[in-house]
Parts: sequence; structure tokens; C-alpha cells
Amino acid sequence: MSCCAALLLAGCALGPDFHKPAPPDVKTYTSQAQPAQTASAPVAGGAAQRFAEDADLPDDWWTLLHSTSLNALVERALKNNPDLDAARAALTAARENTLSQRGAYFPAVNADFSATRQKQPGTLSPTPADNALQYSLFTPQLSVSYVPDVFGLNRRTVESFEAQAQAVRFALVAAHIALAANVVNAAVNEASLRGQVAATEQLVDIETQSVQILRYQFDKGYASRLDLAAQESQLAQTQASLPPLRKQLEQQRHLIAVLAGEFPAQAQAEDFDLASLSLPQDLPLSLPSKLVEQRPDVRQAQANWHAASAQVGVAIASRFPQITLSANAGSTALEIGNVFKSGTGFWGVGLDIAAPIFEGGKLLHAERAAKAQLVQAAAQYRSTVLTAFQNVADTLTALDEDAKALQAAAAAADAATTTLELSQRQTQAGYASYLALLNAQQAWQQARIVLIQAQANRYADTAALYLALGGGWWHRADLSGKNDEE
Repeated sequence: MSCCAALLLAGCALGPDFHKPAPPDVKTYTSQAQPAQTASAPVAGGAAQRFAEDADLPDDWWTLLHSTSLNALVERALKNNPDLDAARAALTAARENTLSQRGAYFPAVNADFSATRQKQPGTLSPTPADNALQYSLFTPQLSVSYVPDVFGLNRRTVESFEAQAQAVRFALVAAHIALAANVVNAAVNEASLRGQVAATEQLVDIETQSVQILRYQFDKGYASRLDLAAQESQLAQTQASLPPLRKQLEQQRHLIAVLAGEFPAQAQAEDFDLASLSLPQDLPLSLPSKLVEQRPDVRQAQANWHAASAQVGVAIASRFPQITLSANAGSTALEIGNVFKSGTGFWGVGLDIAAPIFEGGKLLHAERAAKAQLVQAAAQYRSTVLTAFQNVADTLTALDEDAKALQAAAAAADAATTTLELSQRQTQAGYASYLALLNAQQAWQQARIVLIQAQANRYADTAALYLALGGGWWHRADLSGKNDEE
């Protein structure tokens, strides 16, 4: 009767049942209305970008930049990056731990065989029926034990393990999409820095010529020492800016190599050019209600919240009695050949109920700690959601403002180009000095550097938007969980 009652109670699971949180009740990402499209400029990376509300994201969004070398680099990184390998191994371990814990649902069956040789003292009653004091004993037996999940301890534990496995899976998803975005950003930065280095080197050459001309004019009495000192100071400042740019360029190349799972000294040479990239003109903009489903960090925080909820049930169930059903059967004989003969068998069944009575407040405080951790996980989830919306809002603002910045930089570059062309004509006609031409060239090179930085920002903002919206991971079977064993 006790066994039947225990089994009937097995449907009870103590502790709170976790319910998926509702999406935030917000309609937009920013307080101001988002423009239908960004500003445009007639330069590479200057196309106007339009926002397609509620459009889906592709899982290979980086291919929209239309760079074969960039596509190859991203795929190589996704294949060889050791951090992704570690995340995949962590997911495998989490899944196996879950499956291992599920074994508690079933009876444990163990087989045992013992063989002993012993001698009893003559002052004791002999154990064998033939009164022999020295004998061998052979005992094969099979034991079965089962712990009915009366109060849901096992189910809550498995629930917690499953939620933890989900958290690890979304950590892998986050690492996957972050790696793709980091590779794109690294390639864009490499192209930007390479362009800035080239422009700065040309600027150094121009300013060196200016110093030489002013030095000659100073020697002849046509220029003041103040003018010469000012130009020498400008040259020194420009020369000082070149080593940091070269350092950043090399470090960016090292980063690209490591992201691709390669040593910097053995990495394939990658020279990217901003002019070879295409800026996507149609950008998806997911509905705010969908963002919490698409962001892997939000889903990971939700899974952690779920695991904390299940742990409360584990802590509560640990304070209730635990029932163990057991049975064993076997045979004992003095000779191995008689082990399975009639008369040597034995069997037994048992019921054990263990209930904690006093443990110094250990279980009580463990339950309180689990409830506090549940509150913590809920707060962390809300914080993650807020950060997700902040990321999207920041990116939308950057897309708008950086497009305007590029438009202004392009206009400044055009003006500098016009000034340079006029200076060249005036110099050729004898109406302007060569120093005026060098000044125009200097202004043109500086405008180029600003333009290169503004162009790079447009590509980086585009990558940031796809990352902020979740990166389209749900289209990949290896990330979406469609092939998971539930």
C-alpha cells in the first residue's frame, strides 16, 4: 500500500512553475521617430539605407557586403575559432549532464559477485550447515533500487539541468554571431587603418616638402623663423601620428588571424579595401516584441532564470521525506558449481523513508538562498532586456548620425579637392606659390583621412545592427536547436 501511495503521489512537484516572460510593452526603440532612410553621400559606403520594419535577418548577413575575401574569412573563423570549439564542447557537456540526471527517473539495477575464503574460530557457531570452520563462499546477486519522485526533487533537478543546457546553447549562439561581427569589424578597421596610414604617409611627404621650401625661403630672407617653426611643428605632429596608426594596423591584422584560429606569424595575408565593400541599402528592423526572442543573451538570461526557478523546487523538495524502494535476489554456495542449485537462493524487498528532522538550519537557509537567487536571475533578465534595447537604439542613432557625418565628410573632401585643383592651376599659371599648393594638398589629405574614418563607421554600424538584432541565428539548424534531443 505504501508503494502504491508513493507512486500515486509521484505527479507532485514542489516549487514554482516557470512561465515564459511576456515581451516588453514598447512599440519603438528610440524616443524620437526613426527616419525612413539615412542620409546619402556620393562616395563608397555612402548609399542611403532604408529600414524594413519586421523584415527577417539572414544568418549569413555579412555576405550582403559582397566581399569574397571577407566571406571566406568569416567562414574560416566560424570553422576554426577555438572559442567556438570550447563553446560547442561546453554545450555537449551540458546536454550529457542533463541526460545523466534523467537516469534518476528509472530504477537502478546492479549486479554483484563476491567470492571469499574464510576461517571461523572454534569458539563461534560455524556458519555452514556442515559445521566446517574453514570454507569458501560464492555469492552472485542482483539488486534493484528505485526512488519515487514523490515531491518532484528529480524532476526539478532535471528541469534545472535542461535550463542550464539551454543557457549554454544560447551562450554558443551569442559567441557565434559575435565572432562573425568581430571579424567584419576587424576587416573594416583593417581597411580603414590601411587607408589612413597611406594618407598620413603622403601627408608627411607633403609637409616635408613644405618645410624644405620654408627653410629655403628663410635662408633667403623671404620667410620668418616663426613660419618655419610652425611648419616643422606640424610635420613633427604628423610624423608622430604615423607609428600609432601602423601599430593599430598590425594589431588589427593580428586580431584577424586569431579570430580565424591562426597564429599571427602564420596567418594568411588579408588586405581589405573599403571601396571593394558594398553597403546594404535595405536594413531589417525587427519589431521590439520580437527582439527578446532573437537576442541570444536575452534567451540565455531567461534560461538562467528558469534554472534558478527549478532550483527553488529542488531546495523545497530536499526538506521533505525521501522514499527508497529496494529489492535484491541472489544465491550463496560453498562451491561455485552449486551456486544456482536449489536451496541456495535468497531474496529481499525493502522500503526506506528518510526525512530530515534537524540539520542546523542548513536546508532552510538553502531554500532561502535559492529564492534569493531566483530574484537575482529575474533582475538580471530584466537588465539584459534593457541592454538589448539600448544596443538597438544606440545602433539606430549611429546609423543616422554617421550617415550625416559621412555626408559632411564627403562634402569637405569635395571642397578640398576643388581647392587642390584650383591651387594646381594657379601654381602652373604662376599666380600662386608652390607652398600654397602644398597647403592645399595637406588639407586634401586630412579630408581624406576623415572621409575614410566616416566610411568605416557606416560599415561598422551596419554590422552592429545585425548583431544587435540577433544575427539571424534561428535559420541555422546547428544553432536553432531544431536537432536537439528534447
